[in-house]
Amino acid sequence: MSTSAKNISIASQEHNDLTGVQKTGIAIGLIGLFIMSLALFNVEFPNKGYWLTGSLLSIITGIVLYANSFYLNRPEGISNNHVWTSSLTHKGTIGWMIGIILTSFYIALYWFPKYLGLNEQGGENTGIVGFFDPLSLILNGKPATQWFVYGTLYTMAIVGLGYKFILKYRHNKYQLVRTISVMFFQLGFAFLIPEILTKLNPEQAYFAKDIKNMWPLNYYFFDEWHVKGMLAGGNLGMFMLVFGVAMIFIISPILTYFYGKRWYCSWVCGCGGLAETAGDSFRHLSDNSEKAWKIERWMIHSVLVFSFVMTIAVIFTFLSNNPELSFITKDQFVWGIVLFLGVFTTALYVFKRKDMDQDAVYTMLSLVAIMVIAILMNYFSGNQNIFFIDSYKLREWYGFAIGSAFSGVIGVGFYPILGNRVWCRFGCPMAAVLGLQQRLFSKFRITTNGGQCISCGNCSTHCEMGIDVRSYAQKGENIVRSSCVGCGICAAVCPRGVLKLENDTPAGRINANEILLGNDVDLMDLINQK
Repeated sequence: MSTSAKNISIASQEHNDLTGVQKTGIAIGLIGLFIMSLALFNVEFPNKGYWLTGSLLSIITGIVLYANSFYLNRPEGISNNHVWTSSLTHKGTIGWMIGIILTSFYIALYWFPKYLGLNEQGGENTGIVGFFDPLSLILNGKPATQWFVYGTLYTMAIVGLGYKFILKYRHNKYQLVRTISVMFFQLGFAFLIPEILTKLNPEQAYFAKDIKNMWPLNYYFFDEWHVKGMLAGGNLGMFMLVFGVAMIFIISPILTYFYGKRWYCSWVCGCGGLAETAGDSFRHLSDNSEKAWKIERWMIHSVLVFSFVMTIAVIFTFLSNNPELSFITKDQFVWGIVLFLGVFTTALYVFKRKDMDQDAVYTMLSLVAIMVIAILMNYFSGNQNIFFIDSYKLREWYGFAIGSAFSGVIGVGFYPILGNRVWCRFGCPMAAVLGLQQRLFSKFRITTNGGQCISCGNCSTHCEMGIDVRSYAQKGENIVRSSCVGCGICAAVCPRGVLKLENDTPAGRINANEILLGNDVDLMDLINQK
């Protein structure tokens, strides 16, 4: 009988061996990936439908077996075991390999789909695109494209690794609900429903690749081909047009008022869904330094201005070339935009200037820049050219730089290097718009109890948006940062219950720095105000 003491230190390497079930799960998953790799290198399979089904089922089965064995044999709760020492989760060899593979896949997907097997001349597909033809024909009645392959793999990642996420955070009801939500919206609204609509309406131009995406994240919403497709799409097309506009100006502001930007970024959005599930192992890699925060402000607001200007230019050109399809002229449109943004920015300054943090100031300055550019555009542009640049060239540049290179290649390919919310934090214009609403016009906040904080740093470590949550908790300051996506992981990993996600009255939501820093404040006046 051994008399040696059992080592229960989380730093111990003693109990890191994989169990037989975990090894089996990894092996089964790798078999599925190996079959897809063979298809990628143009290996011909008889009865491709059976091989594709087997490959997809193998990957899902491998994830389920591994996750069940890994998490169900451990106590509920979050552990930080080995996240800073693992080769996968701390920029080691495995992490870099996965990053290189993902980045290479995205480069091929966006710019070299022929290497994935897409026949751009309309002939029979080969490679991995041809491998997915049987599933594509069942769902939408057409041969697969690189986007169908991507959508299938994207959905599989969210659903499969979402199951793993649920087991990991099974002690927290909020995490269960929001993970099931992103799985549901990705599987239904982003994948199955659009594919089925395509099959039911083969004679119409397809105009809704992802029903839950809205402008400015859906940057092609106001493109000429898209608007014409909706106008010519009968009742369904008109519904999509009205619903899309309502999402921007009515539904989104209302939901953000009640729930903050988390209603979209953490419960609905596909980008956020992939980051939370597939990227969960890398959330601690997000830089929470002040320098990173400054870069974040400049980058996300630059993208916001670019997105607005590109959209205004595209609509301006559409109205110039198709006056019969609209009840307003291009001049009325531009001055309407300027008037709307002018009233909105003035109201912000008059009623909310005391509540503005630097993020909100940057957003307001971005709106002013958009107004100035819109006015100049109206006087120094022709029907097609905007400042001597074709308006659709602006759209192409945006699609290349932001829609492809940033959101895809860097945003996902760099998960193992820069963390899982690079796109959401530094490049998503939707995040900037919702962030302003959340900061100034929302009931949502994360409350903190500074007296209970033990400064363990779990909250800051797990914040995927690079917010130094601990610094807020130590002061007992409400967290109302524009960048916060309300994922709630900071509250889930707190061992003392210091953090709590709340929807309460807007009054007193944003704390004053004078109170927090212990300056000369009459505390009785503060209590009476409450």
